[in-house]
Amino acid sequence: MSRLKIYTDGGSRGNPGPAGIGVYVVNERREPVFKQSLFIGRATNNEAEYKAFLASLEWLQGYLKTTAIDEVKWFLDSKLVVEQVNKNWKIKEDRLKEFVKLAWKLLSSLECKYQISHVRRVDNQEADGLVNQALDAI
Repeated sequence: MSRLKIYTDGGSRGNPGPAGIGVYVVNERREPVFKQSLFIGRATNNEAEYKAFLASLEWLQGYLKTTAIDEVKWFLDSKLVVEQVNKNWKIKEDRLKEFVKLAWKLLSSLECKYQISHVRRVDNQEADGLVNQALDAI
């Protein structure tokens, strides 16, 4: 059984302010498969968190064209994104509704099992470090 763990994080310095995203993917042997550190311009923290999750989904769609994966587990330290994407919390802000609609569309096209979970920031250090790397580079 082929599995991936995807860790995502987004952050801004100021809210809104300069923002970045980090995506860190490992296979079942904990070997890194993909890393992304990207400055995304000015955004709120929540927007950056969503953009990181969406970036991981877009990467995964391309990866699945060449690699068979049975299961994907996401780990995010944004409880808001996790609960909204999992349809447990209402989405009150219009700008976030657009992000979650795109996430649902991309998730519905996956042909593998998936799970999206919340983790503490301390358990998301690789993705958090990639966000800081993007922000420190500007």
